[in-house]
This record gives sequence, structure tokens and C-alpha cells, in this order.
Amino acid sequence: MTLQPALALLRPGDPFPPLAQAWPEHSSAPGLLAVGGALDTPTLLAAYAGTVFPWFSPGEPILWWSPDPRMVLQVSGFRLHRSLRKVIDRFRVTPGCQIRIDTAFERVITACAGAARPGQSGTWIGPDMLGAYHALHRAGHAHSVETWVGDQLVAGLYCVSIGQALFGESMFTTVTDGSKIALAALVAFCRQHGLPLIDCQQNTRHLSFMGAQEMSRHDFSVAVRGLIGLAAPRWHFDPVYWNALTLSRPDHR
Repeated sequence: MTLQPALALLRPGDPFPPLAQAWPEHSSAPGLLAVGGALDTPTLLAAYAGTVFPWFSPGEPILWWSPDPRMVLQVSGFRLHRSLRKVIDRFRVTPGCQIRIDTAFERVITACAGAARPGQSGTWIGPDMLGAYHALHRAGHAHSVETWVGDQLVAGLYCVSIGQALFGESMFTTVTDGSKIALAALVAFCRQHGLPLIDCQQNTRHLSFMGAQEMSRHDFSVAVRGLIGLAAPRWHFDPVYWNALTLSRPDHR
């Protein structure tokens, strides 16, 4: 029987322990680093800058994670499959269809709260998380990418940004391919502004299909440290950004 490393118990304001103390890949909770602390904006910024993120269900204490390996989408490696290209082409020319950024953050994260992460039967975005990310959004570090059809918000995602480091969090959709359109728009935005990667946290078949790959925690940490101090882009989506996506790579079947 493999013994798990001791789990750090944090008080509000405590620093995070070294990442090497996170539970290993083949443990019962791979990547679990610490419990407790707070969800205030300074703590969340310190967490993401250190490649740590919160994930816990309502009624549980705050749990902090830093898995190794990490699922990361290199935006240059995004797979624009032929079927999605056709969906995006139709979306671009259909009157009333558009991508917006940060016009409905609260609605997006609330909708995401209804979606379960892999392996969970219920939501992981409880009231404490909603309040924390609303505050992070007001501070300019959490953003929503929104798929609109006319006056209807049909899909979207939200993410965290520090400098040019980008951390994907959750997405939702009410229509076929709606969240894929939002993700593709985020990739187009990243290519337009030179942001090289999107943290996806956990390995799923869907993310792998879209081009995300596992990256060692060490390499990911090095990459994040090099990006957080760079000038952040202006969070706005112009339809011309689609060209950075659809004209730069061949179709994938």
C-alpha cells in the first residue's frame, strides 16, 4: 500500500506548499496539494501563477490541485477538424451569430455551474466559487467567451488570465457545437495576440481530439512563469480574428 504525502492545511493568507508535495499520478487523488485557505482574489492569483487551481464540491473544504502531467492546448496545435470548420464558416455568415467577450460573464459561469466535471455527478461551481470568480472577473483576470445567436446566449466558456498565461476553466452549451465554437474563438483570439497555450487542467478524450496534450508540471510551470509578467491582451473579439484560425492550418479529418 502506497502512503500518500502529508496534505498541507492552509489558513487564509498562507503560501502554497511546494508542488512536489502534491499527491502523485497513481494516488487516490492525483495532484491534490492542499486543503483550506481562502478564495479571495490575491490567493487565486497566487494559485494560478503557481500552476495551482481550486476544485471542490459544495459542502467540502477548499481543495487545491496541481496535477502532473497537465493537459495543455498549444494554440498552434489546435485541430480544426473539417466538420468544425464548416460549422464556423456557417456561423460567420449567419446574420445575428457572433462571438462576444465579457458581455455576460455572470450568465456564462452560472450556466457552467450546471455542468459536471468528468467523474462527478453534480456541479463543482458552488456559491463560494461563483463569488470568487465574479470578484476575479471584476479585477480583470477572469473572462467569458460567448456564443450568441441573435439576442440569445447559447454557449460559452470562462477562463482565467494573468499576463499572457491563460487557464481554461469550464464551458457550457445549449446547442450542438456551441461550446466548440467558443473554444475555437478563444484559440483564434490567442493566435491573434500571440498567447501560446491554454491550460486545460485534466486529460479528457474531447480535449485530446481538439489537440490538447499532456505536459509535465515542471515544463508547464516554467512556461507559466515566463508568461505571467508579459503585457495582457485587450479582451475583445473582432470577427477578423477568425482568420488567424481558419487560414493558418490545413483541415483535420
